[in-house]
Amino acid sequence: QLQFVESGGGLVQPGGSLRLSCAASGFTLDYYTIGWFRQAPGKEHEGVSCIGDSDGSTYYAASVKGRFTISRDNAKNTVYLQMNSLKPEDTAVYYCAAALRPASCAPADFGSWGQGTQVTVSS
Repeated sequence: QLQFVESGGGLVQPGGSLRLSCAASGFTLDYYTIGWFRQAPGKEHEGVSCIGDSDGSTYYAASVKGRFTISRDNAKNTVYLQMNSLKPEDTAVYYCAAALRPASCAPADFGSWGQGTQVTVSS
């Protein structure tokens, strides 16, 4: 059974940084594309960033490009999201999920969602 546990969220001031972790259990990440998604209050899930299985190709939403970096450590079965220069509009619950060769980095293409970790950017 595929399971994820997200961690690393918290309260940070604008301009600050956080690193989120997505630890997988019950399966090996090697063959999966892993995505980070977020849901702000009153909004739908949004694809933030995805990282491919074999070549490690990455995708970033325009709103986070240049500020966020996704990476994976298959030996640790973990995917990370380094978030820099955080803005209040980045406030959301962040989730990770997996997919086998998804067509895009859209939430509908992914499954096995974790429980999420709250990120709040506020002064």
